[in-house]
Amino acid sequence: MPVLYFFESIRNPVLDALFSVITLCGEETVFMALGMIVFWCINKYQGYFLLCTGFAGTILNQFLKMLFRIPRPWIIDPDFTIVESAKEAATGYSFPSGHTQTSVGLFGGLARWNSSRIIRIICIVLCVLVPISRMYLGVHTPKDVLVSFGIALALIFVAFPLFRRAESSPKTMYAILLILALITVAFTLFVNFYSFPETVYSEENIHNLLSARKNGATLLGCIIGLIAVYTIDLKWVRFTTDAVWWAQIIKAIIGLALVILVKEALRAPIDAIFGANLWSRGIRYFLMVIVGGAVWPLTFNWFSKLGGKKNGI
Repeated sequence: MPVLYFFESIRNPVLDALFSVITLCGEETVFMALGMIVFWCINKYQGYFLLCTGFAGTILNQFLKMLFRIPRPWIIDPDFTIVESAKEAATGYSFPSGHTQTSVGLFGGLARWNSSRIIRIICIVLCVLVPISRMYLGVHTPKDVLVSFGIALALIFVAFPLFRRAESSPKTMYAILLILALITVAFTLFVNFYSFPETVYSEENIHNLLSARKNGATLLGCIIGLIAVYTIDLKWVRFTTDAVWWAQIIKAIIGLALVILVKEALRAPIDAIFGANLWSRGIRYFLMVIVGGAVWPLTFNWFSKLGGKKNGI
């Protein structure tokens, strides 16, 4: 708490606005968008690497949240204040930090895969600034961000050589995806069937458990979708990421818009068929991954021919 009180003492409107923007780099939307852009436009295995390490980090993060159930700093110390605009996104338990996990996994993964000095410097700076933003805004303690930072780095350095090998070894890729699927199933069973203390089911805390269950269904749909996407691409599609730079931009914009459209447009019909429950959520995210990873790439050969020749981004 002394660290958080220090950040509280230096707050001002300029820093509030700056760190509120920086912290967005740890949002799920940014992670998914950058992961898919890399998958579509730069290197599909680098995309698998970023998405899978991100999903694995999220599962571990959510498991630790539900295992330790540590309240947010302003609940631990009622005298402490936070930047109010940050409270809406600060859902669930405090330990460990989900934004730190996501940002370090994403930008640390980009830095590990790429040899460009500029890319590495930018990514490393973001890996440091996002955790600081979480403490500055008052929504996490140093313990929250440091543990997430360490888990994300460990995942990156363990997963990197495996995904490099997976580029030429489908067995390795299937093993990675199967392990990820089993971990996700285990987490889903844990949050749905484990007998938590009565306080978890109280009106004050039940939203944390419900959020964990939703995340479990979401991640399970995404992982099963990735297994299907990898199989479809390996056997039939075999898309290329090459295209001239302006075609890459068009590809990314239309692709992201299509995935968002599928995610939102399918909500009502799937809920009508299966009911507004966790199953329908998992199915919707599964279909979103299939469209983004297997259907949209069917257009990539056409994109690669634009401009008269194939050319990387």
